[in-house]
Amino acid sequence: MKAMLVVEGLTVRYDGSAALDDVSLEVPHGAQVAIVGPNGAGKSTLFKAMVGLLRPQRGRVLVHGRAPGDQTDPVAYVPQREEIDWRFPVTVADVVMMGRFGRLGALRRPQAADREAVAKALDELSIAHLARRPIGELSGGQQQRVFLARALAQEPHVLLLDEPFTGVDATAKEALLGLLEALRADDITVLVSTHDMNTAATRFELAALLNRRLVAYGAPDAVFTREHIGAAYGGQALFVGGAVVVDQCCPGHEGDGAGHDHAEHHGHGVAPDRAGSNGGHGHGTAGRRAP
Repeated sequence: MKAMLVVEGLTVRYDGSAALDDVSLEVPHGAQVAIVGPNGAGKSTLFKAMVGLLRPQRGRVLVHGRAPGDQTDPVAYVPQREEIDWRFPVTVADVVMMGRFGRLGALRRPQAADREAVAKALDELSIAHLARRPIGELSGGQQQRVFLARALAQEPHVLLLDEPFTGVDATAKEALLGLLEALRADDITVLVSTHDMNTAATRFELAALLNRRLVAYGAPDAVFTREHIGAAYGGQALFVGGAVVVDQCCPGHEGDGAGHDHAEHHGHGVAPDRAGSNGGHGHGTAGRRAP
């Protein structure tokens, strides 16, 4: 299948330090990819470069052979919840309509097609009944659905979700995964950044293990090996009885180390899933057995 999202030799630096160093990958049209790595690995930086919010020092991103912002079909980006001011006085419907701003005509006023796209997105995410509610009154899972609806209202070909499972309970997480599965029918290419190796390994067809450089990319079974996990996480990864325990603080802004220390267990059948029992401070998922 022809790749429609191409990253070539991408290097991004902050204050002289490389947040991304010579990262290259190709994503086939309609694929769903999990981007996994420790805090500060460059996952958010990669997404911001893909959507054109950051200019790389070297390399490029191409969608349908064109740079971000040059396509008729946009790249939609849902940032981490920590980057959003939930106190801003705006309703759910207003937020979702923001996804149409790039398609509004010269008068910059929503037309029938825009209102239809917003209504469709609200229905697809099962939040039409929340349309007039202020976003600050919603639960974490509902807020995540609102911003996903805003992204879908853009009618994108590429959807980037930055840590969408953080701060939501197990039910909301499963609902979001079900929605991503439904997007396959629309041929939307989806990239999701996450700390959860278990979800990446079991619910995504492709995975990329990132720590400023691309450690491994491909089918999850080939990516999440002892060698690759050790290269990505270094001393943060402890291998116990065929499983890996990652001593990693919960997601914060890229590279800032914000959050509360905790151990994450990634993989299959080692510990029960405890997502949602953490009060929004990261997650503890089942242990990942490393080949």
